[in-house]
Amino acid sequence: QVQLVESGGGLVQPGGSLRLSCAASGFTFSDYAMNWYRQAPGKERELVATITNAGGSTNYADSVKGRFTISRDNAKNTGYLQMNSLKPEDTAVYYCKAVRVRGWMKYEYWGQGTQVTVSS
Repeated sequence: QVQLVESGGGLVQPGGSLRLSCAASGFTFSDYAMNWYRQAPGKERELVATITNAGGSTNYADSVKGRFTISRDNAKNTGYLQMNSLKPEDTAVYYCKAVRVRGWMKYEYWGQGTQVTVSS
C-alpha cells in the first residue's frame, strides 16, 4: 500500500526550528520528486519546496528561501523539510507529495499533513 506519512510538526516560538519528515512506503521513493506544500486556514495551498528524485536540484518559495531546507535520504525512503527562523506566518498544515511523470503517466501521492504552529 502506498503511503506518505509526515511527522515532526508541533508548536514552536517565533525564531525556532522544526524538522519535518516524510516517510514513504509502497513505492520506489527514489523514482519520485518530492514537494512540500502548506496550507493555512482560509489560504490557498502553497508550494513551499521541491527536490528532484536524486536530490540534485531544489527550489523554494520566496517566502521560505534562506530559512527552509528540503532534503531526502532515498536509502531511508524519507524526505525532510528543515525549517529555521520560523515566523508566525509559517503556521499551516504541511504536506509532502511524491510525484513522478513519465510521458502520459503521472503518479502522485500525498501525505496526511502535519500541523506547524508558530506562536509566542
